[in-house]
This record gives sequence, C-alpha cells and structure tokens, in this order.
Amino acid sequence: MPDLSSLLPFGKKKTAAPAEATPEAKELEKQKRELEKLQEFSRGLVTIQDIIAPEAIEVDFTFQKINETFTRTLFVAGYPRSVPANWLSPLINFPHQINVSMFVYPVDSGEILDNLKRKITEMEAEIQSDLRAGKISNINTEVKLEDARYIREELAKGSERFFQFGLYVTIQAKDKDELDRVTKAIQSTLGSLLIVSKKATLQMDDGFKSTLPMGVDKLQVTRNMDTTSLATTFPFTSSELTMETGIMYGINEHNESLIIFDRFKMENANMVIFAKSGAGKSYTVKLEILRQLMFGAEVIVLDPEHEYEDLAVAVEGQYINFTFSSESKINPFDLSNLYEEGENELGQKIISLHGLLKVMLGVMSAQQEALLDRALVAAYKAKGITPDPATQTNEPPLMEDVYKALIGMENNDANDIAARLEKFITGSFRGIFDQKSNINITNQLTVFSVKEMEEEMRPIAMYMILDFIWTRVKKDLKKRILVVDEAWYFMKHPDSASFIHSMVKRARKYYLGITTITQDVEDFIHNDYGKAIVTNASIQFLMKQSTASIPVLAETFYLSQGERQLLVTADVGEGIFFAGQNHVALRVVASDEEHQLITTNPEEIYKRQQAAKVAAADNVHPPQAQTPNQPAAQQKLQQKMQTDTTERKSQNLYSIDDYAPPEK
Repeated sequence: MPDLSSLLPFGKKKTAAPAEATPEAKELEKQKRELEKLQEFSRGLVTIQDIIAPEAIEVDFTFQKINETFTRTLFVAGYPRSVPANWLSPLINFPHQINVSMFVYPVDSGEILDNLKRKITEMEAEIQSDLRAGKISNINTEVKLEDARYIREELAKGSERFFQFGLYVTIQAKDKDELDRVTKAIQSTLGSLLIVSKKATLQMDDGFKSTLPMGVDKLQVTRNMDTTSLATTFPFTSSELTMETGIMYGINEHNESLIIFDRFKMENANMVIFAKSGAGKSYTVKLEILRQLMFGAEVIVLDPEHEYEDLAVAVEGQYINFTFSSESKINPFDLSNLYEEGENELGQKIISLHGLLKVMLGVMSAQQEALLDRALVAAYKAKGITPDPATQTNEPPLMEDVYKALIGMENNDANDIAARLEKFITGSFRGIFDQKSNINITNQLTVFSVKEMEEEMRPIAMYMILDFIWTRVKKDLKKRILVVDEAWYFMKHPDSASFIHSMVKRARKYYLGITTITQDVEDFIHNDYGKAIVTNASIQFLMKQSTASIPVLAETFYLSQGERQLLVTADVGEGIFFAGQNHVALRVVASDEEHQLITTNPEEIYKRQQAAKVAAADNVHPPQAQTPNQPAAQQKLQQKMQTDTTERKSQNLYSIDDYAPPEK
C-alpha cells in the first residue's frame, strides 16, 4: 500500500480524538488526588512512634543505654539433662525488673527421626570401637545414646513431638553497676539449675527487640526440646487469689502477690481453720475481723477461751461474759417472730430445743423423747403460741414451764426427765438457762465468752448461745460473720454437731458467713457432721499441723507430698489457703496499727499498756468526735488506723511469724 502521509499538509499529522473518561476512572483519579493530599498532610504530624521513641539509644558490646536506662540481654545456651516442673519460677519471680521471652518452633518429626537414626548409629559405632580396643566406653556417650533411643521410640509412637526453644532475658537497671550486679545474680540463679546463660554480645539491640511484646525473634538462639521438656517451661504455675473487691488475707508465698478475697462472692461464705496450738489462728481470725469491720460487716464471736476481749474493747464492741453470776441472760425458747413461707418457725425451734435438752440431760429413750416433745408443745401452748405466726409474738415460755409440764404428766419416764432437768431449774445450775433474755445485739462487734463456765457446762452454754445468735440472725438480714472458736466442742455431742451443721448449710440464705476454728483435726473430720462442714465450706485455711494430723488432712484435702511437708514445717501465720478450686501457700501479715490491736505477745501488750497510761496522764490524744450515723466500732477502728505514732513507720508490715503468740 502506498504511503499517503506525503499527501497531508506539511508538518501536520492527523491523530485520533481522545476517548472521554468513564465515571469510574474519574472517581479513581479523584481518590488518588485526595490520598496524595492526605499523605502530604500526615508528613507534618506527630506520630505515636515519635511520641514513644527514646531521645537517644547507645548500643555497646555488652549493654544498651536507652535514655537513662541500661539494658542487657541474656540468652540460654545450654540446659541440663533434666529439669523439674516449675524450674522457671526463680526467674519469673526474680526480685528485679526483667523481661522474659520464650520462642517455640515446631520441627518436622520425620526429619528428626532421620537425624536421630544417624546419631544413634554413630554413637553405637563409637561404643563398639572402644570395646574392641579394650577401652571403657565413655559414660556421656552411653547416656546420650539412651536418651536418643528413648526420644526415637516416643516420636515413632506419636507420644512426643520435637521443638526448638529459645529463652531470652532482658535486664533493666538505672546504672552500669546495678546492671552488672543483677546480671550476675540472674546467671547465678540459672547456674544453680545447671542452665548456661550468656550475654548477647554485639547483639544487644536485637536482644532488646526480641524481648519486646512483639513476638519477633531477632536472636534465633534455640535448643532442641521434646514435648515433655517443653511443658516444664510453662511459667504460670502459681495460683492467684485476687478479686477486685474484698479484704487482704495475706501474701502468696509463691510469688509475693497479695491475696485479696471476698468470701461473700463464693458459693457460700463459710470458712474453716485448722491449726495446732501456737500456729497463729487467733491472730489470723482477729485480723480478718478487723478488716471485715472496716468494710461494714457485722461480726459475732463465740469465744470459749477469752481470746477476743481486748479486740472488742479496742473497737468499742460489745463483750458479754456468760457466767452463772453475770447479768446477761438468754432464754433458749425465744422465737425469731419472722414468718417465712413454707417454714414452721415453732417446729424448727422445738427441734433445736430437743437437741439442746439432749446435750443437757444425756441419752433419752424414744418414749422419753416423745414425752419431751409433748412437754415442749404444751409449754408454748400455755403461752398461747401455736404454729400460727400471728401467735408467735407472745411472750415465750421458760425452761421452768417445760419442767412443770413434765411433772404434770405423772409418768415415770416424764418424771425421770424432770429429775434430770431439776438441777437447771431449782438446783446448783439454776439462774442461767431459765431466765428471760435481756441481751440485744446492736453493736458491729459482739463477743460471747464462756471461759468462766464449768467445763461440763461449756458445750451447753455454747449450744444455747449459738441458737440465740441464729434466732437473731434470721430477724434482720445484713452482712454478718459468725466466728465459732474451738468448734470441736460441738462435735462432742451428735445433736450439737447436727445443729451447727444445719446452721452452716442455711447460712447463705441469711447473708451469713460462718468461720469454724479448731485444733482437734481428727475429732472434727472423723465426725460425719464435722467432715460435711469442712468439705462444704468455700474457704479452708490449713495452718501449722502436728505430724499425727497430716494423714487425715492429706486424705480430706488431697494434699501433695510437698504440701504435707509445708504444713509440718510452716512458721507461725503460714499455711495453705483453699478457696473454691484454687489453693495457695499463704503468709498472714498485718499493718502496724492492726498488729497493736490484735497481738497476744505479753511483752508487746505490756508495752502498749504502759504507753496508754503515759498518754492518758499527758492527755496526748483527746477523744475525737464521732461521725453521725457511723457504727461506733467502725468509727473507732478507722480512728486507730489513721493514728500515726512516732515510734514506728505507719507503712511497716508485721509478719505474724515475727513472734509466737501464746495460745491455749
């Protein structure tokens, strides 16, 4: 075809007209221009990287300086043949600021099996060569061969997998001397486990980045591990018992964390404490009482050994010394006057009185129990009280009314019961069980003491007081804690054991947490009711125990060998704290002011009394005005906790094992 371009005008070429852009292309071009403008604008802004970046980084051979902080990274270069579980605990809980990173890389088992086969062949050949030469084979080679054969077998069965594991530690310090000192301490800690650690010389920057929370391994220093060995590196081996609300019970001895716990957030708020004499159980319980008072709980204590009087006085609580000669009286026939749908208040009270009277009078035949029941119903009926709740506000009967009802039956069995009851009505024990109640629990802390009661009368008095408390608790729903010290007294009689077990089962319904304390482990746990109380409590605290008690506790609480040893060797105030499914080793600690209020150390009590006399003489601390509408015990306690003394620092913490409080 001829060239027709020569026919066109000189210097002109005909071109096709451009096609008009589509709407999609126009929109794409518009977005491109907006993105360019945004990028140009962003170049003038301060980014997050600009804000968090240090002013200067100085990288040396064996350390790195970021602003004014010195850092150094160590990597683990060698491990022993075997390590125990939780071997990383000394490193994780090291008392200095460090960052620890672990990197795990799965390895193909087929490749490892091929390598193991070759290594096993080489080691077998080496051993055979030594034997043919009449030499003793190298023991290290034999151990390696044994391990290699075991790993090969487990890999082939699929029981194990193979991994590469890297462990890095970055230390932070304020100066070079501190950095060197901490480095030496960490290397010594690892060295005690036969673990070889080295500095990441000339790689401090990469080491620092490898321990940042970015999951980037810049060092790539790894060692081979099977699944079992890798499992021992799991760092989270200590249980934590910390809630957002609650009181501090002590310090976790595994990692020094605080154990802050709210017993009322559990399935039930009941707690049991087992401890031998002198283990610090009274100190522990009084410390919890103080802290519960500060959070507004009402606390009632059944005190058979005169342990809580000083505490009650210190917080202006109510201390009731229950004796034959005291003015405080309790009528065991009192009703709660509370109507609960589906429950027979009078029937429940009569059942409770059956238990009390059997503790008082001893074993009765079935015929005698029936007669006693008839006498109890008659005594209430004589006062116009029937199962109808409207009648239960009438004045309740007294023990004397039951005695008269039995006498009136003119029956030999009834007369026998009346004869046994007579000593409590007109005999040597009169005046304590047959009087109208004149006690009203209105204080935030109320302590009932039966220390001065005769030994044979103490279980009866404790039963009656506990029944009185239970009746009062049902009247008014509020957050309460009931402390029953020396609870083994209730296990001496089946009826009293059944009664306290019934209270523990129903306590949650009335916003009540019951703390039972005993040092007679075997008597308590071997009793069916006692064991049920223990196993159903949401919280158990096992303190120092005698060797004879360990087998019983180990069977009940499924203790490991280490936990058994801990209970035998525990210091004062130490033990195992169980809460739900978790348990930790706990150490009880108190602040200075708390310690002064609850200590039972005679020397410390004497010094405190002398100081109080001097203060009273000099009028150093005039009484402070009480805040309106605030419970007296809570106001008094808060004043004491705010008081600062010149003798001690207010932030000092006392460990209970700093002394050995005498306990009975």
